Amino acid sequence: MRKLTQVLDSFSEITGKICSWFVMIMVLVTCLVVVMRYGLNMGSVFLQDIVLYLHGGLFLLGSAFALKRGSHVRVDIFYRNLSEKKKALIDLLGNLIFLQPVCWIILIFSWGYVEFSWRILEVSPEPDGLPFVYLQKSLLIVLAIFLALQSLSEIIKSAITLKND
Repeated sequence: MRKLTQVLDSFSEITGKICSWFVMIMVLVTCLVVVMRYGLNMGSVFLQDIVLYLHGGLFLLGSAFALKRGSHVRVDIFYRNLSEKKKALIDLLGNLIFLQPVCWIILIFSWGYVEFSWRILEVSPEPDGLPFVYLQKSLLIVLAIFLALQSLSEIIKSAITLKND
């Protein structure tokens, strides 16, 4: 089981490190858009779409990485003072009762939405926008799968902690 958690954690780490490059690219492209707009009096829907796609990708693909690193939103007024066993129990219940069902709901409800987008090979409604809207929408399914897998890793780690104490 520890080997499985290591594989899942490594996958989330790699994905997170790839996503971290999205931030730098977004900053550079945004600077280019600003210079073009205010310095050259030119606009670019294409470049603005790139920033939007990267922003969406950063959050949707980076969510499992954030979960692995414990960077997700948590009210830890009480949590931080708990023993490791109590933290593991809270994490286990949180993943089983809340996160896993949410991942499956996102997967189930977004499937038709994404499938329709692929069927029509949806493109941007803007004339100069990116033609890959269906790829962007596919990130909803990727989010659900990556987050569910990382949640599984967290469940296993919590169960191991509870068993060993």
